[in-house]
Amino acid sequence: MKYSAIKELSTAEIADRIKEEKLQLTKLKFSHAVSSVDNPARIRETRKVIARLLTELRQRANEVTGATNN
Repeated sequence: MKYSAIKELSTAEIADRIKEEKLQLTKLKFSHAVSSVDNPARIRETRKVIARLLTELRQRANEVTGATNN
């Protein structure tokens, strides 16, 4: 999922998507531990998508509170 597509989602949709992606990551890891996954790069890509979603969620929370990283 591209970052531009993530920015178009609402905050509730991002939270739901994080839950879905974490569940998918758990399933991928379990499948990979039991037997070889067709495309093991999907594990890495799923982790990156989760990170992008969490980043956008954190940025929105900071905008609401007015917090900065400085």
